[in-house]
Amino acid sequence: MKKLIEYFFQGIILVGPLALTIYIFIWGFQLIDGIIDVPIPGIGFVLVFAIITFAGFMSATIGIQPVSALIGWFINRTPLVKMVYTSVKDLFSAFMGKDRKFNKPVLVKLYKGSNVEKFGFITQEDLTDLGISADKITVYCPHSYAFSGELFVVSKDDVTPLEATSAEIMKLIVSGGITRI
Repeated sequence: MKKLIEYFFQGIILVGPLALTIYIFIWGFQLIDGIIDVPIPGIGFVLVFAIITFAGFMSATIGIQPVSALIGWFINRTPLVKMVYTSVKDLFSAFMGKDRKFNKPVLVKLYKGSNVEKFGFITQEDLTDLGISADKITVYCPHSYAFSGELFVVSKDDVTPLEATSAEIMKLIVSGGITRI
């Protein structure tokens, strides 16, 4: 009986992540297909992917400055929309695109005289416009298994750059340190 239970838990470890991954992808496809009501399964996902890719192509090649300016004008005149839109846009920009913000992985010592360090990413290297001394920077430390984190203002001397890529460090943080780099 003990061996049977051991095999069962080993099977959960093998099948669980695969099943959850498949479920998340199916859920995503169904969600997007539900937005675009087409009777062919998966076509909504393909259409959304094509529209987003086309929008990226148009903005990169032709430039959509007038449309972007109009959207910006509207958003700047609507306080709640402006707050949500700029926050979401900054979050997307932090992970994707040319101006990625999480591209400098570091270890940060949070307390003087302590050996405890956190993984994080340098997000701002000049805080003088906020009246903060030039030797301070901001380091964002994401939480494991959550879409949240903390922003610390620390001395540059308390930060150690890492040789790993940002993706490797983010994967390590999000997994709670159990994923191997």
